[in-house]
This record gives sequence, C-alpha cells and structure tokens, in this order.
Amino acid sequence: MPFYELTTLHTEIFGAGKAADGLEAWIDAGAGTLRGAWFSDIGALNEVYLLREYDDADAMLAERERLIRAADPFGCSDVLKSYDVQSYRPLDFMGAVPSGQLGPVYEIRTYKMKLNGLMPTMEKWQSALPDRDAYSPCILAMYGIDGAPRLTQIWPYPTLEARSKARGQSVADGKWPPKGGPDWLDPDMRSTIAMPMGFSPLT
Repeated sequence: MPFYELTTLHTEIFGAGKAADGLEAWIDAGAGTLRGAWFSDIGALNEVYLLREYDDADAMLAERERLIRAADPFGCSDVLKSYDVQSYRPLDFMGAVPSGQLGPVYEIRTYKMKLNGLMPTMEKWQSALPDRDAYSPCILAMYGIDGAPRLTQIWPYPTLEARSKARGQSVADGKWPPKGGPDWLDPDMRSTIAMPMGFSPLT
C-alpha cells in the first residue's frame, strides 16, 4: 500500500501561475510520483495542492529532508508565503489513483475524525462508496498518519453543476453519506474546489 503526501502551498496573490515552472522542475528533480497538481478556485484562495505518491516511507522522508534543506523550497520561494506537508495512507480498499482528463473541477475535502474513528469510518465507506461512485467517482480517500486524525478525499467533476447534481441525487436516493458514517466525524470539515495546473497528470 503506497504512501501519499498532500502539500498545500500558500502563495502571494496570483502566485499559482508564477510558481508553475519552478514547481514542475522541483517535482521532476525529486522522489515520488506526482499524481495531481491543482490551484484553488473556490474556498481558500492563492493555494496550490500537490499530491505525490511514494512506494515507502523512507522515500517520502528523504523528500522531506530535501525540502527542509533547500535554498529555494519548491523552486518558487519568490512567491511562496508558507507551506504545509501532510502524510497519508489510502483507505484499505482504494485502488490506484488514475490519470487523465477527469475534471477539470476537483473537490478536495478533509474531515477531522474522532480519535477512534478510522476503522469504523473505513468500514462504512467500503460498504457505501461503490454506490456513491455510480454518481461520480472518488479517485482517492486517504487517512492522515501524522497530525490530527483526518480523512481527505478527492472527487473530480466535469462541471460545478455536475458536482451539485451528483451530491444532491446521491443524498436524495439514500446512497450517501454512509449510514452511521458521520457519527465518527468531527464537525471540523473543509472543502476546496480546485483546478488542475498545466503539468498535472490529472486534468
């Protein structure tokens, strides 16, 4: 089962476009496999999100070491205000992250879980997600292995209207959320609509 790293870059105003070339070069020179790169469109603004996959924890930690020692973090320190790097594992039943044109609208959602919420949440998601995927696919659901207990999901949609329709209809049909699933979540929930950057494998 792979390790995932989700990085949030906080840039200056309109910084995402300016950061793109440096970011792409930084990623190409490092470890791991880029699975997605997005900039925020609705929600917290002036942010960039990088999803990278690693075969093992040693490779992920080596990349963290490269970052913290860098004179020019992410190759875009001239527009970078701060960054946050988080480590994840996929829910046990999730498949590989696809690539290609699945968007261009991507929703990145993070739920804080109760302290003992991972295993019950994973069980309920495993039962309910196949039905929810019939409305629109979840390309990745993963749990944090550092920081507070949390569940982060990435959902692609062709349009914002398609997102509203899929979410509304799945709820109306009783297919989502997983029955009893919210019982294991904390009210601290966040969602961002993001669009792919030019070098993103997911578009």
